[in-house]
Amino acid sequence: MKILVLQHVDVEHPGIFRDFFKADGLGWDTVELDAGDPLPDVSAYDLMVVMGGPQDVWQEDRYPWLVAEKAAIRKFVVDLGRPYLGICLGHQLLAAAVGGEVAPGKTPEVGISTVKQTQAGHDDPIFRGIADPVDVLQWHGAEVVRLPDDVHVLASSDACAVQAFRYRDSAYGFQFHVEITEQTVSDWAAIPVYAQALDAALGQGAAGRLKSEVAAKLPAFNRTAKTIYDNFKGVLRQAGLVHAQK
Repeated sequence: MKILVLQHVDVEHPGIFRDFFKADGLGWDTVELDAGDPLPDVSAYDLMVVMGGPQDVWQEDRYPWLVAEKAAIRKFVVDLGRPYLGICLGHQLLAAAVGGEVAPGKTPEVGISTVKQTQAGHDDPIFRGIADPVDVLQWHGAEVVRLPDDVHVLASSDACAVQAFRYRDSAYGFQFHVEITEQTVSDWAAIPVYAQALDAALGQGAAGRLKSEVAAKLPAFNRTAKTIYDNFKGVLRQAGLVHAQK
């Protein structure tokens, strides 16, 4: 299985999913779009993983590569019908690529919060074995505000109605973060726009407090990530991309 990872800032990478990929003997190609890396021919890949970043979906004038990225995502999931996993900005880009709309959120979500599954989420294999509601890490100011009728919303929160969704059978977007590691908060708090959002939401000096809170919950976060990863592998098995382990 050939995996393409699209990143928008070097410290916002697949996180603990890299450990899961390695354990399964999977390699991946990383494209750092913010650093000017060119997009490859996406038809050469079986799975696309798109991460978060400080950019917004609509900032095409400031980040012209967003135009090509959204076109590549649309080709991959709409035209080719291949599996996709998007987190935060990657979730929003998927929504935009399939005909949805992303806008500034009414209430930015930063810090630890809970998300609750919809009925469609309860019925979807991706959330099998996941607590409901479940604690997650949030760090976003934009949100998906509209989706096409053929998209299934899987989870929501009080501040953000679309926390997770599925397009067709194997393209998933997650607004919240499940990939976090012990370095995540420190790495992200070093990005000025992220630090500003953190202080605005949680008060001055919030990075240290959030780092401690995340550390205390990290084992649970990592279990959630592993369950979602294993569930996603089930989706990939249905697509014929991975085989059941003996």
